[in-house]
Amino acid sequence: MIERVHEHVVSELQQSARTDTVFVVTAVLFNLIVLGINWFVANVNSNTQRSPSSDWILGILIIATLIINTFIVKGLLTGRRTRGKLIAGLLTMYQDNGVDKYYDATLLDAYSARYSLLTWIIFCLAAISIVVPLLQRIVG
Repeated sequence: MIERVHEHVVSELQQSARTDTVFVVTAVLFNLIVLGINWFVANVNSNTQRSPSSDWILGILIIATLIINTFIVKGLLTGRRTRGKLIAGLLTMYQDNGVDKYYDATLLDAYSARYSLLTWIIFCLAAISIVVPLLQRIVG
């Protein structure tokens, strides 16, 4: 029975890792695409009279960027908590079976640091995709 529980926990960890990968890749691609679109929209009318429609497009994309990145970060934080609980369960199982010396508990800290770095990367990309076009619009 313990083998089945172990397989299930490991399967859940793998699924969580795949989900986190989808979140990160989606965030990076989305932010880079929005940066390009926002830059284009902000730059189109920089030398001529600005069109209200380009202001609306820029505003909608900025709001969408904030909302989508918020959901992605919440998803990553949920993944972090899930991974922590699953690994804590594995550690308890390993301790109960006397094999805990083969799993380094400091991996929990490494996973936590990785999630923090990924969250900061997403935050920075989102900020760049919003601030750079706005600066172009204001200054340009």
